[in-house]
Amino acid sequence: MRGPMNTGHKELTCKSCHKPARGTIRQQIQANARYLLGLRGTPVDFGHQKVTNAICLDCHKRPNDRHPVFRFFEPRFAEARKNIQPQFCTTCHLEHSGKRVTISQTTYCLHCHKETKLKNDPIPISHEDLISADNWESCLRCHDFHGNHVMETNIVLEEALTSEQIREYFEGSSSPYSAMKYYKAKPETPNG
Repeated sequence: MRGPMNTGHKELTCKSCHKPARGTIRQQIQANARYLLGLRGTPVDFGHQKVTNAICLDCHKRPNDRHPVFRFFEPRFAEARKNIQPQFCTTCHLEHSGKRVTISQTTYCLHCHKETKLKNDPIPISHEDLISADNWESCLRCHDFHGNHVMETNIVLEEALTSEQIREYFEGSSSPYSAMKYYKAKPETPNG
């Protein structure tokens, strides 16, 4: 095993995410040899399929996701794709680290929200002021990135979560947002 499973994945087996690649080993070798010789347009997976968003989303379907991965393929997010690759689940949730969130920064919101302007901003310190002050660490203190926790969004920054609580949550501690969720991950099936 490459490292401890991430928070919430401790009961999963390797086969939960690492599905067998199509074809026999011989067919996979032949196809990849043909690719290397320029006789085939694309390589094939060898042994196991690559772990993709589709595999993650098979268990983590959230119809109300505020930041669904497909959205980051829109042209307007080209710069964000170049900087942090938000279109991949593994950018933030790389497995075998024993954590919940593996992206090192808690300021990644800046890559998409630099131009955010709200007509009726409900908070005393406006979002525009927070953005002007480069206070990107404040975002997750009030907002749950995927929007899956059942909670009220805090409007007073002094009463919001602390940055330390967010970091501890990323490392694997219980949710400071709420233990209640709109959608729970699909449980592992007995066959993996």
